[in-house]
Amino acid sequence: MAKGAVDAAALDRDPPASVDDAGLRELTDFACRLADAAAAEVLPHFRVPLAIRNKAGSQAYDPVTAADLGSESAMRALIRGTYSDHGIYGEEGGHVRGADALTWVIDPLDGTRAFITGALHWGVLIALYDGARPILGVMDQPYTRERFVGNRLGARWTREGEQRRLATRACTDLGEAVLYTTAPEMFSEPGERDAFERLAARVKLTRYGGDCYSYCMLASGYVDLVVESDLKPYDIQALIPIIEAAGGIVTSWAGGAAHYGGAIVAAGSAPVHAAALRVLQGRGPGRP
Repeated sequence: MAKGAVDAAALDRDPPASVDDAGLRELTDFACRLADAAAAEVLPHFRVPLAIRNKAGSQAYDPVTAADLGSESAMRALIRGTYSDHGIYGEEGGHVRGADALTWVIDPLDGTRAFITGALHWGVLIALYDGARPILGVMDQPYTRERFVGNRLGARWTREGEQRRLATRACTDLGEAVLYTTAPEMFSEPGERDAFERLAARVKLTRYGGDCYSYCMLASGYVDLVVESDLKPYDIQALIPIIEAAGGIVTSWAGGAAHYGGAIVAAGSAPVHAAALRVLQGRGPGRP
Protein backbone atom coordinates (compact mmCIF):
# COMPACT_ATOMS: atom_id res chain seq x y z
CA MET A 1 0.00 0.00 0.00
CA ALA A 2 1.31 3.45 -0.88
CA LYS A 3 2.63 5.64 1.86
CA GLY A 4 -0.16 7.91 3.08
CA ALA A 5 -2.87 5.48 2.00
CA VAL A 6 -5.43 3.76 4.24
CA ASP A 7 -6.96 0.32 4.11
CA ALA A 8 -9.59 0.53 1.36
CA ALA A 9 -12.06 -1.25 3.64
CA ALA A 10 -12.08 1.79 5.92
CA LEU A 11 -14.02 3.82 3.34
CA ASP A 12 -15.24 1.44 0.63
CA ARG A 13 -18.73 -0.03 0.64
CA ASP A 14 -20.36 -2.63 -1.59
CA PRO A 15 -22.58 -1.58 -3.19
CA PRO A 16 -21.68 2.11 -3.26
CA ALA A 17 -24.45 4.64 -2.73
CA SER A 18 -26.48 5.79 -5.74
CA VAL A 19 -27.09 9.55 -5.75
CA ASP A 20 -29.22 11.16 -8.45
CA ASP A 21 -28.70 14.70 -9.72
CA ALA A 22 -31.24 16.26 -7.37
CA GLY A 23 -29.69 14.49 -4.42
CA LEU A 24 -26.22 15.54 -5.52
CA ARG A 25 -27.29 19.19 -5.64
CA GLU A 26 -28.77 18.92 -2.15
CA LEU A 27 -25.64 17.29 -0.76
CA THR A 28 -23.41 19.86 -2.46
CA ASP A 29 -25.45 22.66 -0.89
CA PHE A 30 -24.99 20.94 2.46
CA ALA A 31 -21.24 20.74 1.89
CA CYS A 32 -21.27 24.51 1.44
CA ARG A 33 -23.10 24.80 4.78
CA LEU A 34 -20.30 22.76 6.31
CA ALA A 35 -17.79 25.17 4.80
CA ASP A 36 -19.65 28.11 6.36
CA ALA A 37 -19.61 26.42 9.76
CA ALA A 38 -15.91 25.69 9.46
CA ALA A 39 -15.12 29.25 8.39
CA ALA A 40 -16.81 30.63 11.51
CA GLU A 41 -14.42 28.56 13.63
CA VAL A 42 -11.25 29.19 11.62
CA LEU A 43 -11.30 32.91 10.83
CA PRO A 44 -11.10 34.24 14.41
CA HIS A 45 -7.74 32.45 14.79
CA PHE A 46 -6.06 33.72 11.62
CA ARG A 47 -3.22 36.23 12.00
CA VAL A 48 -3.62 36.44 15.76
CA PRO A 49 -1.42 34.95 18.52
CA LEU A 50 -2.21 31.25 18.54
CA ALA A 51 -1.23 28.24 20.63
CA ILE A 52 0.27 25.49 18.47
CA ARG A 53 0.65 21.83 19.42
CA ASN A 54 2.95 19.46 17.54
CA LYS A 55 1.04 16.21 16.95
CA ALA A 56 4.21 14.42 15.83
CA GLY A 57 6.13 14.93 19.06
CA SER A 58 9.90 14.92 18.66
CA GLN A 59 9.86 12.87 15.44
CA ALA A 60 8.66 15.58 13.03
CA TYR A 61 6.58 18.75 12.93
CA ASP A 62 2.84 18.37 12.43
CA PRO A 63 1.10 21.42 13.92
CA VAL A 64 -2.49 21.56 15.10
CA THR A 65 -4.37 24.55 16.47
CA ALA A 66 -7.72 25.52 17.92
CA ALA A 67 -8.73 26.47 14.38
CA ASP A 68 -8.23 22.88 13.15
CA LEU A 69 -10.05 21.37 16.11
CA GLY A 70 -12.94 23.83 16.16
CA SER A 71 -13.48 23.54 12.42
CA GLU A 72 -13.71 19.75 12.47
CA SER A 73 -15.88 19.71 15.59
CA ALA A 74 -18.37 22.10 13.99
CA MET A 75 -18.56 20.08 10.78
CA ARG A 76 -18.96 16.77 12.62
CA ALA A 77 -21.80 18.18 14.71
CA LEU A 78 -23.62 19.48 11.63
CA ILE A 79 -23.22 16.17 9.79
CA ARG A 80 -24.47 14.16 12.78
CA GLY A 81 -27.45 16.48 13.17
CA THR A 82 -28.42 16.41 9.47
CA TYR A 83 -27.28 13.06 8.04
CA SER A 84 -26.89 10.81 11.05
CA ASP A 85 -26.51 7.67 8.90
CA HIS A 86 -23.48 9.03 7.04
CA GLY A 87 -19.93 8.17 8.00
CA ILE A 88 -17.29 10.78 8.82
CA TYR A 89 -13.56 10.60 8.21
CA GLY A 90 -11.56 13.62 9.35
CA GLU A 91 -7.95 14.48 10.02
CA GLU A 92 -8.40 15.23 13.71
CA GLY A 93 -11.25 12.90 14.73
CA GLY A 94 -10.50 9.84 12.61
CA HIS A 95 -13.03 7.56 10.93
CA VAL A 96 -16.53 6.78 12.18
CA ARG A 97 -18.29 4.30 9.92
CA GLY A 98 -21.90 5.16 9.08
CA ALA A 99 -24.93 2.98 8.47
CA ASP A 100 -25.12 4.49 4.97
CA ALA A 101 -22.44 4.00 2.30
CA LEU A 102 -21.85 7.76 2.13
CA THR A 103 -18.91 9.15 4.10
CA TRP A 104 -17.91 12.79 4.58
CA VAL A 105 -14.14 13.09 4.20
CA ILE A 106 -12.96 16.36 5.75
CA ASP A 107 -9.74 18.23 6.35
CA PRO A 108 -10.71 21.05 8.72
CA LEU A 109 -7.66 23.16 7.84
CA ASP A 110 -5.47 21.99 4.98
CA GLY A 111 -2.26 23.99 5.07
CA THR A 112 -1.91 24.54 8.81
CA ARG A 113 1.75 25.48 8.34
CA ALA A 114 0.71 28.27 5.96
CA PHE A 115 -2.06 29.30 8.34
CA ILE A 116 0.22 29.72 11.36
CA THR A 117 2.67 31.81 9.32
CA GLY A 118 -0.06 34.18 8.13
CA ALA A 119 0.13 33.04 4.49
CA LEU A 120 -2.99 32.49 2.39
CA HIS A 121 -2.42 29.04 0.89
CA TRP A 122 -4.77 27.10 3.17
CA GLY A 123 -8.38 26.05 3.08
CA VAL A 124 -11.13 23.79 4.37
CA LEU A 125 -11.57 20.57 2.37
CA ILE A 126 -14.89 18.72 2.23
CA ALA A 127 -15.60 15.62 0.14
CA LEU A 128 -18.44 13.13 0.00
CA TYR A 129 -17.36 9.55 -0.70
CA ASP A 130 -20.05 7.22 -2.08
CA GLY A 131 -18.33 3.99 -1.07
CA ALA A 132 -16.20 3.82 -4.22
CA ARG A 133 -15.11 7.39 -5.10
CA PRO A 134 -15.59 11.02 -4.06
CA ILE A 135 -18.67 12.43 -5.79
CA LEU A 136 -18.43 16.05 -4.68
CA GLY A 137 -15.74 18.36 -3.40
CA VAL A 138 -15.50 21.79 -1.81
CA MET A 139 -12.36 23.82 -1.10
CA ASP A 140 -13.17 26.94 0.89
CA GLN A 141 -10.70 29.73 1.67
CA PRO A 142 -12.57 31.80 4.26
CA TYR A 143 -10.14 34.73 4.40
CA THR A 144 -10.22 35.46 0.66
CA ARG A 145 -13.89 34.34 0.57
CA GLU A 146 -13.16 32.04 -2.37
CA ARG A 147 -15.00 28.76 -2.73
CA PHE A 148 -14.26 26.05 -5.29
CA VAL A 149 -16.99 23.45 -5.79
CA GLY A 150 -17.08 20.41 -8.07
CA ASN A 151 -19.25 17.40 -8.86
CA ARG A 152 -20.31 15.57 -12.03
CA LEU A 153 -22.61 18.49 -12.87
CA GLY A 154 -19.71 20.93 -13.18
CA ALA A 155 -17.13 22.98 -11.31
CA ARG A 156 -17.39 26.58 -10.21
CA TRP A 157 -15.58 29.34 -8.30
CA THR A 158 -17.56 31.78 -6.19
CA ARG A 159 -16.70 34.86 -4.15
CA GLU A 160 -19.24 37.22 -2.59
CA GLY A 161 -21.83 36.88 -5.33
CA GLU A 162 -19.37 36.46 -8.19
CA GLN A 163 -19.38 33.09 -9.93
CA ARG A 164 -17.61 31.50 -12.86
CA ARG A 165 -17.18 28.06 -14.35
CA LEU A 166 -13.83 26.38 -13.82
CA ALA A 167 -11.84 24.97 -16.73
CA THR A 168 -8.29 23.65 -16.88
CA ARG A 169 -5.77 25.07 -19.33
CA ALA A 170 -5.30 23.30 -22.68
CA CYS A 171 -1.54 22.83 -22.28
CA THR A 172 -0.35 19.72 -24.14
CA ASP A 173 3.45 20.17 -23.99
CA LEU A 174 5.25 19.18 -20.79
CA GLY A 175 7.96 21.70 -21.62
CA GLU A 176 5.39 24.50 -21.38
CA ALA A 177 3.79 23.26 -18.17
CA VAL A 178 3.67 24.99 -14.78
CA LEU A 179 4.30 22.55 -11.91
CA TYR A 180 3.46 22.98 -8.23
CA THR A 181 4.25 20.98 -5.13
CA THR A 182 3.88 21.97 -1.51
CA ALA A 183 7.35 21.00 -0.28
CA PRO A 184 10.16 18.75 -1.52
CA GLU A 185 10.39 17.14 1.93
CA MET A 186 7.20 15.20 1.23
CA PHE A 187 9.10 13.03 -1.29
CA SER A 188 10.56 10.75 1.36
CA GLU A 189 10.08 7.30 -0.14
CA PRO A 190 13.06 5.80 -2.04
CA GLY A 191 13.34 7.33 -5.51
CA GLU A 192 10.55 9.86 -5.10
CA ARG A 193 12.75 12.94 -4.77
CA ASP A 194 14.83 11.96 -7.82
CA ALA A 195 11.65 11.33 -9.82
CA PHE A 196 10.22 14.71 -8.91
CA GLU A 197 13.48 16.48 -9.78
CA ARG A 198 13.49 14.75 -13.20
CA LEU A 199 10.04 16.13 -13.81
CA ALA A 200 10.89 19.61 -12.51
CA ALA A 201 13.82 19.73 -14.94
CA ARG A 202 11.46 19.25 -17.91
CA VAL A 203 8.71 21.78 -17.17
CA LYS A 204 8.78 25.51 -17.84
CA LEU A 205 8.22 26.63 -14.24
CA THR A 206 8.23 24.93 -10.85
CA ARG A 207 6.78 26.57 -7.75
CA TYR A 208 6.58 25.46 -4.11
CA GLY A 209 3.93 25.99 -1.45
CA GLY A 210 0.26 26.01 -2.25
CA ASP A 211 -1.21 23.05 -0.37
CA CYS A 212 -4.84 22.68 -1.48
CA TYR A 213 -4.84 26.07 -3.19
CA SER A 214 -2.49 24.94 -5.97
CA TYR A 215 -4.94 22.21 -7.02
CA CYS A 216 -7.68 24.83 -7.33
CA MET A 217 -5.38 26.98 -9.44
CA LEU A 218 -4.97 23.96 -11.70
CA ALA A 219 -8.77 23.68 -11.98
CA SER A 220 -8.85 27.43 -12.72
CA GLY A 221 -6.39 27.15 -15.63
CA TYR A 222 -3.30 28.79 -14.08
CA VAL A 223 -1.30 25.65 -13.21
CA ASP A 224 -0.79 22.51 -15.33
CA LEU A 225 0.57 19.97 -12.85
CA VAL A 226 0.50 19.33 -9.11
CA VAL A 227 2.71 16.44 -8.02
CA GLU A 228 2.87 15.39 -4.38
CA SER A 229 3.37 12.42 -2.08
CA ASP A 230 2.52 11.24 1.43
CA LEU A 231 -1.08 12.49 1.15
CA LYS A 232 -3.97 11.17 3.20
CA PRO A 233 -7.49 10.69 1.79
CA TYR A 234 -8.68 13.89 3.43
CA ASP A 235 -5.85 15.82 1.71
CA ILE A 236 -6.98 14.94 -1.82
CA GLN A 237 -10.58 13.66 -2.01
CA ALA A 238 -12.28 17.07 -2.08
CA LEU A 239 -9.96 18.25 -4.84
CA ILE A 240 -10.59 15.33 -7.22
CA PRO A 241 -14.20 16.22 -8.20
CA ILE A 242 -13.25 19.88 -8.63
CA ILE A 243 -10.36 19.10 -11.00
CA GLU A 244 -12.18 16.38 -12.92
CA ALA A 245 -15.27 18.55 -13.46
CA ALA A 246 -12.98 21.32 -14.74
CA GLY A 247 -11.48 18.93 -17.34
CA GLY A 248 -8.42 17.66 -15.49
CA ILE A 249 -7.11 14.29 -14.33
CA VAL A 250 -6.00 13.10 -10.89
CA THR A 251 -4.28 9.72 -10.37
CA SER A 252 -1.60 8.02 -8.35
CA TRP A 253 1.97 7.99 -9.71
CA ALA A 254 1.17 4.49 -10.98
CA GLY A 255 -1.82 5.82 -12.92
CA GLY A 256 -4.43 4.34 -10.61
CA ALA A 257 -7.02 5.80 -8.26
CA ALA A 258 -5.94 8.78 -6.18
CA HIS A 259 -8.64 8.90 -3.54
CA TYR A 260 -6.80 6.76 -0.96
CA GLY A 261 -3.92 9.25 -0.88
CA GLY A 262 -0.24 8.44 -1.28
CA ALA A 263 1.71 9.78 -4.28
CA ILE A 264 -0.52 11.94 -6.49
CA VAL A 265 -0.37 13.50 -9.96
CA ALA A 266 -2.98 16.10 -10.90
CA ALA A 267 -2.87 17.48 -14.45
CA GLY A 268 -4.93 19.87 -16.52
CA SER A 269 -4.75 17.79 -19.72
CA ALA A 270 -4.34 14.15 -20.74
CA PRO A 271 -1.10 14.71 -22.72
CA VAL A 272 0.63 16.49 -19.84
CA HIS A 273 -0.62 13.86 -17.39
CA ALA A 274 0.70 11.01 -19.54
CA ALA A 275 4.05 12.73 -20.04
CA ALA A 276 4.43 13.41 -16.33
CA LEU A 277 3.72 9.77 -15.49
CA ARG A 278 6.39 8.61 -17.93
CA VAL A 279 8.99 10.86 -16.30
CA LEU A 280 7.99 9.96 -12.73
CA GLN A 281 8.07 6.26 -13.57
CA GLY A 282 11.43 6.57 -15.34
CA ARG A 283 9.99 5.37 -18.66
CA GLY A 284 11.22 8.11 -20.96
CA PRO A 285 11.67 11.81 -21.58
CA GLY A 286 8.02 12.73 -21.13
CA ARG A 287 7.20 13.20 -24.81
CA PRO A 288 4.49 11.23 -26.65
